[in-house]
Amino acid sequence: MKMIHSSKIHPEVKTLLSYATSEKKVEKEYSLYIACPERVLYGYTFAQDTIGCIGIVKREANQCEIKHIAVSPAYRGKGIGREMIRYVEEHHAFSSIYAETDQEAVLFYKNIGFHITSLGEKYPGVERFGCLLTFTT
Repeated sequence: MKMIHSSKIHPEVKTLLSYATSEKKVEKEYSLYIACPERVLYGYTFAQDTIGCIGIVKREANQCEIKHIAVSPAYRGKGIGREMIRYVEEHHAFSSIYAETDQEAVLFYKNIGFHITSLGEKYPGVERFGCLLTFTT
């Protein structure tokens, strides 16, 4: 895993971020990672290709929120998403990690040990979920 901080977005990273947000928001979201010190974007590299990324925002009280997490389709289901979350856990002293997600990804977070809470329909016909992983010290 490596921190991504280049002022110019690499095509692999752009594609990965497009899996986690809408394509029209990718450039804006990437620029926020570069401009805001509380935001960090990491890339997961395999055979010199960036095949995954995780973007976090450091919050108050030693907490963080996962803003974006994505793995290239050919590498999904191999534990890379879990590995990226563990990397964040091990390299930062956060007391908790929070993520908001949809029905499609909620089991991913549940299987890692996140506590899941329904947030209801934030968008018409789309139920959202709050996912919280708390660490004991």
